[in-house]
Amino acid sequence: MEKIYTMELAGRTLKVTTGKVGKQANGCAFMQYGDTTVMCTVTASAKPRDGIDFFPLSVEYEEKFYAAGKFPGGFNKREGKPSENAILTSRVIDRPMRPLFPKDYRNDVTIDDIVMSVDTNCRPELVAMIGSSIAVSISDIPFAGPCAMTQVGMVDGELVINPTQEQWNKGQMRLTVASVGQKVIMIEAGCNEIPEDTMIEAIYKAHAVNLQIIEFINGIVAEIGKPKHSYTSCAVPEELFAAIKETVPPEEMEKAVFTDEKQVREQNIRDITERLGEKFADNEEWLAILDEAIYQYEKKTVRKMILKDRKRPDGRDIKQIRPLSAEIDLIPRVHGSAMFTRGQTQICDVITLAPLSEMQRVDGLDAFAPNKRYVHQYNFPSYSVGETRVSRGPGRREIGHGALAERALLPVLPSEEEFPYSIRAVSETFESNGSTSMASTCASCMSLMAAGVPIKKMVAGISCGLVTGDTDDDFVVLTDIQGLEDFFGDMDFKVTGTKDGITAIQMDIKIHGLTEAIVRQAISQCREARFFIMDECMSKAISEPRKEVSKYAPKIVSINIDPEKIGDVVGQRGKTINEIIARTGTKIDIDEDGRVSVCGEDIDGIQKAIDMINIIVTEFEKGQIFKGKVVSIKEFGAFIEFAPGKEGMVHISKIADRRIDRVEDVLSLGDEVTVVCLGKDRMGRISFSMKDVAQR
Repeated sequence: MEKIYTMELAGRTLKVTTGKVGKQANGCAFMQYGDTTVMCTVTASAKPRDGIDFFPLSVEYEEKFYAAGKFPGGFNKREGKPSENAILTSRVIDRPMRPLFPKDYRNDVTIDDIVMSVDTNCRPELVAMIGSSIAVSISDIPFAGPCAMTQVGMVDGELVINPTQEQWNKGQMRLTVASVGQKVIMIEAGCNEIPEDTMIEAIYKAHAVNLQIIEFINGIVAEIGKPKHSYTSCAVPEELFAAIKETVPPEEMEKAVFTDEKQVREQNIRDITERLGEKFADNEEWLAILDEAIYQYEKKTVRKMILKDRKRPDGRDIKQIRPLSAEIDLIPRVHGSAMFTRGQTQICDVITLAPLSEMQRVDGLDAFAPNKRYVHQYNFPSYSVGETRVSRGPGRREIGHGALAERALLPVLPSEEEFPYSIRAVSETFESNGSTSMASTCASCMSLMAAGVPIKKMVAGISCGLVTGDTDDDFVVLTDIQGLEDFFGDMDFKVTGTKDGITAIQMDIKIHGLTEAIVRQAISQCREARFFIMDECMSKAISEPRKEVSKYAPKIVSINIDPEKIGDVVGQRGKTINEIIARTGTKIDIDEDGRVSVCGEDIDGIQKAIDMINIIVTEFEKGQIFKGKVVSIKEFGAFIEFAPGKEGMVHISKIADRRIDRVEDVLSLGDEVTVVCLGKDRMGRISFSMKDVAQR
């Protein structure tokens, strides 16, 4: 039966239709916010998937080009693999919803959000986020929601709830906050050096709106929500835990995990697993879940050590950062390189500079989406964690980590006018044991400076973890979490920024929300840690950008011309500009505003191209001196090409300071000559004189 529900949200109407479409899905919400329309569905398998130790949730955010009245790019006029924006949106929806499903639930669940219409005043990502929560909440799938999401922008210093696409792109803040119950469950941000206090204000302004949305969703659930279905629990039996503890007492497990060497710890756990495997060799049921049981036992041990004893597995203090090191220029011939090491996490970042024409073209639904001049890519090979697997290209995790580091550094990059280059940063993970995305931020900042990119300020990043007890006041926030503390802890709270403010945040958790006290403490500890990293490590490797780009990088010089003269520089069918390129060995890009970027290996060739362009766009005045080449000889004079596609004539009477009968007596084709402009003749052609040059 069709039902329609509405609420006013940030000055616009949010409309939810149920019971009309998607009736065979477990839950469906047909969402409209303004004219933005997203169909949100959720389905679950009837039985758990065999042989897995995780919850198999898939979130698919699908961008349909018809939603914006566009044809897909490329030869195959059909949507293909998801765009980077679609992948990142799927991750943002996944992170707050995943913790709200039962921990022992192993049924496959797929959330599918199809963007069917886009109104640039109402961002489709936001609509999909809310619709996903509604679809799951009204379904029969076990879920401890609803959760809600709100976005916050900043325009002219004012916080804006659910900004338009243009406000989102051009504002100083891009903040997404998810809430469940009375707590914040997810934060994602990219911003222009926002102070910590302002960020907290924005987070809780969004949280207040989320509480209104949750109340709205609860009303829908109360009216049409389905009873939650029963499921087969995959929890480890308590009898197995008891049997494991008889063989491996808690003190022995604590000793096994209490080391700062990841490989030693893993070997200790392998030894324990082998012993227990031998003990339970006759119990096939227990053997099938032994690995999960040991994992849970190890997790409980680590959490107890941290929460009750304030004791971290590697012996560090709660706020202590692992040993740091940094170096630059370790890779020869590239345009810039740096390596950042924090404990057993090590990232090598390499910078490549190119003309602005090489920037990444963005093909998506966002009508305001700029082409990407700065691209940060992150790679995570299996050897970095001591494993072996075939590389299949970047997955969602790699794309997400690269996007986070990219957001972190965007606010400090120079403008195109200040630095007319496209920039590609590639972070190679050499070793991983906790927060490689934050190490990527640090390494990328240093490699940008080493490459001579005049970034405005130094940026660093760090991640904080969390272990919670039975009450809201019982918690420990850990600075610089390693892999074990990430796996067994409750939170991964990443913050990047300069000394003047935050540039990016990514927070995801495994519990049902954070109190404000935890959020404030995590942001405070991250600030303290990133200052320490900048002062004690990064600035000792390189403290400011180099004054010049690498000798291996292309040289680029930009000038501005009158946009009405662009056609003169390009010439008919590109003849003029191609001739300049051929003569000077450069690459030339001209934008619609008249900014000309000349790129080349040889600075002399660049200057020659600029001189030619300047000649072409200059209004010719009497008395100007030019150098040119004889390209045509007639009885009455010679034509001199003084720039590609630009010619003037020297009358025979103006060639020499004596009378000559034939032009050929003085000039030959190809001769290089110096001439002075006499103005234009009656036919509008430029007239030159050779004999009057000496008088100038």
